[in-house]
Amino acid sequence: MNLLIVAATPFEIVPLLRHLRTDFQEPHPWHFQKKHLEIAVLITGVGLPLTAYALGKVLAIKRYDIAIQVGIAGVFGQRWRIGDVVEVVTERFGDLGVEEADGSFTDVHTLGLIEADTPPFQHGILRNTEPGGFLPGANGLSINKVHGFAPSIERIIERYQPDIETMEGAAFFYACLSAQQPMLAIRAISNYVEPRNRNNWNIPLAIDNLHQVLMPILEEWG
Repeated sequence: MNLLIVAATPFEIVPLLRHLRTDFQEPHPWHFQKKHLEIAVLITGVGLPLTAYALGKVLAIKRYDIAIQVGIAGVFGQRWRIGDVVEVVTERFGDLGVEEADGSFTDVHTLGLIEADTPPFQHGILRNTEPGGFLPGANGLSINKVHGFAPSIERIIERYQPDIETMEGAAFFYACLSAQQPMLAIRAISNYVEPRNRNNWNIPLAIDNLHQVLMPILEEWG
């Protein structure tokens, strides 16, 4: 079994890296092996451009049994609590388009710059056609600027009805779908998408719970 673990930062997967460096051999930096299980870890950097470039380079030369994106996310509304872990089943680019003179936003699909059904898009959405199904499913929105202003949050909810917000998810989906690479996206909720207040975040809890979900997956495939 050959896995690719994709994360924006090492910080988000500290427990996983500790486990891999303790229980696995590391024949090459960021490559781990235990019996017939091989795991490559790709740290892309934060944001859509960095993720797209890093993943594009890797998938251009190698195919994996599955690529798994892991990390933290913000949740819109109160559907989930901080610390909950979800599987992202759809993604879309939330700020790829133009700002109109009246302050409204028009995305690239509405503009006709990218047809909404141009593969791998389906009506402007990037969809995992083979989700894992063992976690609650979430619809992701990927942005370059994290929302922290109430009117902006209200507008994006009205436009897209997203469940969670990340800065890398849509790039991961686009790269994997374009390369026909089987994928899985797992995110732990670290905060609510609300007027910005870092005091309400709980990143350590999110990272710990994310690790608790990842370990059984690795054990099953190992």
